[in-house]
Amino acid sequence: MIQAVIFDIGNVLIEWQPECYFDGVVGEARRRALFADVDLHAMMDRIDAGADFAGEVARTAQVHPEFSAEILHFRDHWTDMAQPEIPRSVRLLKALKARHIPVFALSNFGADNFPLSVAQFPSLGLFDRSYISGAMGMRKPDPAIYAAVEADCALPPGALLFTDDRGENIAAAAARGWQTHLFETPEGFAQTLVARGLLPEKDAQ
Repeated sequence: MIQAVIFDIGNVLIEWQPECYFDGVVGEARRRALFADVDLHAMMDRIDAGADFAGEVARTAQVHPEFSAEILHFRDHWTDMAQPEIPRSVRLLKALKARHIPVFALSNFGADNFPLSVAQFPSLGLFDRSYISGAMGMRKPDPAIYAAVEADCALPPGALLFTDDRGENIAAAAARGWQTHLFETPEGFAQTLVARGLLPEKDAQ
């Protein structure tokens, strides 16, 4: 029996597509050059693992002065980049809350930039428990972060239903005995919630 539903955040509740953002800001050609020369995803991985948000962005900008202005967008325009909200996913979160089903967040997210997104999207503050990698000092798919969730919530692995858009994160959870859903669309996740008896059809719209 599922006793809690655990949501990833990026590309599940809010969109995270930095390449698309930079296409709109600097154009596709400049964006391609930026992402080819600077490993921005590795920069975000370090932030997600606990590095200081503003400091890590500034350090990366100093290392790549030719792209400094673009890199600093991560620090100075975070709420423009990590958006918009995914409305149906938010409705599913609220519907689970309304039925008194515990909902947790488990997200690779920086400790300093996560509060910026919560202020922008109050739905991110609705979780009964939030497991944010930057605050925990560990990232998915490290098995240690799943173990830390289990220890904190004191629920058996098989009682947890976890949705995430990345296959490696889902695989790591499944290896611990969690029930999982690989998130591709809100509609697909809604169908899973109905099939598992967590939401009636009318509440999953």
